[in-house]
Amino acid sequence: MTVLDSPFPRFHLAMPVDDLAAARRFYGGVLGLEEGRSADEWVDWNLHGHQFVTHLASERTQRIHNPVDGHDVPVPHFGLILTIAEFHKLAERLRAASTEFVIEPYVRFAGQNSEQWTMFLLDPAGNAMEFKAFADDAQVFAV
Repeated sequence: MTVLDSPFPRFHLAMPVDDLAAARRFYGGVLGLEEGRSADEWVDWNLHGHQFVTHLASERTQRIHNPVDGHDVPVPHFGLILTIAEFHKLAERLRAASTEFVIEPYVRFAGQNSEQWTMFLLDPAGNAMEFKAFADDAQVFAV
């Protein structure tokens, strides 16, 4: 099945960065995303079948954090819900690249229905990212 045959809609997300070369090193090199179209002021990335775009923008806004599970979670943030195996593979890839985590990979709600692995990091422009993996994928939208 190709991305175009996917039964799920794909999202488009554009985020500001202050250095496209640094964005290419991080998103292409560290995260291993496939680069798509680009111009002098933006780059398209294939984020697991979703169109993620980094746009050159020099102004940054102040950081906001919310307390969650004893951690200061950066807001806004974006990321992916992966399988547990993909989560740990990405965590090792990030560690091998000496990535500094905002919140180190850890498991939340251990032994509960909503058990999930999570980690937070910043891209080179300071955009916050969260990657997570649920022990039971059916719990992603559970109440």
